[in-house]
Amino acid sequence: MKDIVTIGEILIDLTFSGRENDIPVYTANPGGAPANVAVAAARLGAETAFIGKVGNDFYGDFLRKTLEKNNVDTAFMLTDDSARTTLAVVSVSETGERSFSFYRKNCADTLLSSSEIDTDLLGNTRFLHFGSVSLTDEPSRSATLFAAEKAKEFCAAVTYDPNYRANLWNSEQEAVEQMKSVLGMVDILKISDEELPLLTGTDDAETGTLRLFEKYNIPLILLTLGPDGAFYRRGKETGKAEGFSVKVADTNGAGDTFFGAFLSRMAALGCKFPSELSAEQLYESVRTANLAASLTTSRHGAIPAMPDLAELEEKLKAEG
Repeated sequence: MKDIVTIGEILIDLTFSGRENDIPVYTANPGGAPANVAVAAARLGAETAFIGKVGNDFYGDFLRKTLEKNNVDTAFMLTDDSARTTLAVVSVSETGERSFSFYRKNCADTLLSSSEIDTDLLGNTRFLHFGSVSLTDEPSRSATLFAAEKAKEFCAAVTYDPNYRANLWNSEQEAVEQMKSVLGMVDILKISDEELPLLTGTDDAETGTLRLFEKYNIPLILLTLGPDGAFYRRGKETGKAEGFSVKVADTNGAGDTFFGAFLSRMAALGCKFPSELSAEQLYESVRTANLAASLTTSRHGAIPAMPDLAELEEKLKAEG
């Protein structure tokens, strides 16, 4: 039995790391939001597996080994001999904020098909997680929706992050339509303060999350607020857990670490659905996820920067 299965893109983040003789230098870091979530949760003690596809190339081999090194089950991760592994060039500002350029047309992660998904795995997990990037192209869109629908049939909780990457869509309108199209099947939604206005028309946490709850009946909405922590809504119940102050090196992977940490905490508590959490457990799980995310932002890269359970527990004790 897995705690968390994630499906979607896995790729190489070519992240700007400085200059040599005035020539920009980029470091190849493992990335892709669903893969990041699987690793973040596994580092914190959860049993995780990843469903996706890479090319039969150096980067694909590197990504597989990275997941295995981090105790993520790769038995359901496929290799495509005719396609390349996706690359994303990540530029980081002086404040640590990111911008992305993708090299992804006809790349392996977009070619995952429904017939390649092991449905037995979906019947043996607490959570099935996906994001919106795998909804940009076929056949990966149909494969992702197939997995989510099957997971629901098997009574797994479906979790979703509409991580918006503008240059992967033909238009903002198309992106918003596709990002909204799956909200009716979601048990836990993780959304950022950048994406809230896209999906709700407001940047107000109370109003935006209420609109999402009333329209889609999402049991739990987690709204990340960067350094200000996270706001959450479970029906009419709302709350906020403050962030932790750190010197930011790179925000890449922070949201994925947050969600991986939150889901791993739910699994550790023996919970699958939001209604099973007490009010105190919900708050503490969000607070713990905030701390995990802040630790990731204090270092460079996404997966390489994620904390393990020992570090997180030590920091939690220090923070009281």
